[in-house]
Amino acid sequence: MKQAESINSPEKQPEDKQGLWWQKIPLTGQILIALIFAIIVGIALGAGNPSPTNAALINNLAVPSELILRALKALATPLILVAVLHTFLTTNIPGTAGRKLAALLLTNTTVAILIGLLVANIVRPGTWGRLIAPEGAQAVTQANLDPWGLVKDAVPESILKPLVDNNVIQLIVIALSLGIVLRAIKSEMIAQDKTDYKPIEQIIGILFECVIRVLNWVICLVPLAVFGIVAKTIAKEGFAPFQSLFAFILAVLLALFLQACYYLTRVKLQSWVKPIDFLKGGTDAFLTAFSTSSSGATMPVTFEVLQQKIGLRESSAALGALVGANFNNDGTALYEAMSALFISQVLGLHLNLGQQFIVVLTSIFASVGAANIPNAGLVTMTLVFTSVGLPTQYIAVLVTVDWFLDRCRTAINVMGDMTVSTLLDGKKPQ
Repeated sequence: MKQAESINSPEKQPEDKQGLWWQKIPLTGQILIALIFAIIVGIALGAGNPSPTNAALINNLAVPSELILRALKALATPLILVAVLHTFLTTNIPGTAGRKLAALLLTNTTVAILIGLLVANIVRPGTWGRLIAPEGAQAVTQANLDPWGLVKDAVPESILKPLVDNNVIQLIVIALSLGIVLRAIKSEMIAQDKTDYKPIEQIIGILFECVIRVLNWVICLVPLAVFGIVAKTIAKEGFAPFQSLFAFILAVLLALFLQACYYLTRVKLQSWVKPIDFLKGGTDAFLTAFSTSSSGATMPVTFEVLQQKIGLRESSAALGALVGANFNNDGTALYEAMSALFISQVLGLHLNLGQQFIVVLTSIFASVGAANIPNAGLVTMTLVFTSVGLPTQYIAVLVTVDWFLDRCRTAINVMGDMTVSTLLDGKKPQ
């Protein structure tokens, strides 16, 4: 008995975890450390003028990023499918308020994507410099807008084929169809006091949790991918390629700022809350979102500040901060749309109107499927790229700056949740 007590004693637990010291460093800290070491290694290996004897070593540096990107691509379709099904089954939204909430979420996300596309088309950050082409990357194929072709391609030949082919449009059709049907069946059974739907709900919940846990494993390896791609890029090309990435960062920040202005304008015109009070009251939520890079982790803080510091009704705060947070990822949608245009500009093959329309559709859906955890947007971005034929290998390049932009867009996601709550509260204070 004493032996069992000594094994399970609280005093022993810290000693068992001493070997996992790197897990105590935040992901951002790990990425910054990886960047520093990558710069040092890249300079040591030539900084744009590498020795032929180091060619094999330099090329092998990017192998971890290629494997991580392959894992992200594999997780994208199951994440979208189970996330949508899980949301449909577990989210409880009142009728009238639910319709208003859906309209607000769809409007905000669409505006965010359009702002992102507008800034990307005007600033054209992909033309400010050049990026080294990753291994296996192929150029995008131009395509015209074909509405009937979109409708035809939206119907899959089999249920599993979209999961294998990473066909986003077909995946959307399957996920929405199954989600709506399961939601209707659940409502009918609840009205009849039946609980037969619960096993399916639990299975989908477990599958969702499984995908998220595997995704967390992959995200833990992101610093390794950052080290490899940055070290290889600096060794082969020097620092010139990062000029284009710097332009991309500025363009994304400009677009996020414009989205924030859009939120404040709606708050001023369509609610009783003053924009200055909205900003002051939401400071804690914004800072928490930026520091944690997770709208899910920020949810309790958002819910509290909406009630205590801004003064919204509990029902309005709950719908925007708790329910809307599962759907409302405007910053993520904006970022993914801009990433697609940025890479197409880097390739010198700019997306036409038809392809940008497809980017809008897939970005809206991908933003819904993006889990409320750090860097999850990297997963759903593979679907946006695939939908218009962009080489997903370039996502590995974006990983080098995603750690910072992820925090910025998470703050905008939370600001969007707060805006929705404020608009739902109406033009008269409680």
